[in-house]
Amino acid sequence: MAFGVLRRALSSHSILHPSYSLSPLLQKYQSFTIIFTKVQSSSCSVSSHFSYKTPGSISRFMSTAAAASQGFRTTQSLSTNEPVVSVDWLHANLREPDLKVLDASWYMPVEQRNPVQEYQDAHVPGALLFDIDGISDQTTNLPHMLPSEEAFAAAVSALGIENKDNIVVYDGKGIFSAPRVWWMFRVFGHEKIWVLDGGLPRWRALGFDVQSISSNDAIVKANAAYEAIEEVYKGNMVPITFQTKFQPHLLWMMEQVRKNIEEQTYQHVDARSKARFDGIAPEPRKGIRSGHITGSKCLPFPQVLDDSQMLLSADELKKRFDQEGISLDRPIMLSCGTGVTACIVVLGLHRLGKTDVPVYDGSWTEWVIAEDTPGV
Repeated sequence: MAFGVLRRALSSHSILHPSYSLSPLLQKYQSFTIIFTKVQSSSCSVSSHFSYKTPGSISRFMSTAAAASQGFRTTQSLSTNEPVVSVDWLHANLREPDLKVLDASWYMPVEQRNPVQEYQDAHVPGALLFDIDGISDQTTNLPHMLPSEEAFAAAVSALGIENKDNIVVYDGKGIFSAPRVWWMFRVFGHEKIWVLDGGLPRWRALGFDVQSISSNDAIVKANAAYEAIEEVYKGNMVPITFQTKFQPHLLWMMEQVRKNIEEQTYQHVDARSKARFDGIAPEPRKGIRSGHITGSKCLPFPQVLDDSQMLLSADELKKRFDQEGISLDRPIMLSCGTGVTACIVVLGLHRLGKTDVPVYDGSWTEWVIAEDTPGV
């Protein structure tokens, strides 16, 4: 594959071998400019990373420092029963040595947003770049499907993530693609992961510092993760330091969905829009008709979020599920278009104490292109 983005960015460096290939995320960008953001504070020293303050950052820093002194939870006291953390909490704990932050921004093609460029422009200080298209199953044409256990372990190891780490993952929309990464880690047995409530927009709205990268470290690491996955799928040995423990009850395949149509053991909830579910609006991917899997119910993922793209309270979440006739006393499984937004609804169910909700990874895209699959 073309060396593309990093060849131009690193033309004067010998970091990467010329034969290396880039992940799908990094291939998108035919031009790459290292962003040097002006440092607004004259007291800041120049290093390999620049940080700057967004409006209101001084007052927010003071309030967060006060909150931290009043007994903010540390990374050691976080509960995995609550799937999100606040931006105030992250700001107060950002320098904890056992904390890793992941920028997992991903957008639908029609949005024409560039997650790598946005990461270059501004990200939570120290955040790593997690590419859900790159860290995926390389044996299928379906988009960003869950990789094998070994491939995931290899990619996460290449990113420098360890089993002892607490992980906070965010995205550039508030809560959109980050829950997918939260779910991926949980599928492979890592429970110490939380979604940043409100994501980068909330972080910036409250005036916390963002960082503009002026070295290629995070990009190189993201590509190293993709390279590690490629090597695993080629059958080659790669260094693995992150140990996984597969949780099969959190992942559904097509045959399980087929069986559930007959047995109706699980309530099947589809997180796509009602218009796509009803077959009125087109799917965002060419060649995929809209409609829904027989027996499923629709709960569009925005219904579990507020106007600030933050997760609703438990009481509000219960109301939304009740309104759609979804019983919290029965098993639930989720699907969507390609397994991303389903994880947002799973996040909401986790807040309600339903911590064992599976996702049909292939979702509607796999279902509709398969033969003899019942749908409406």
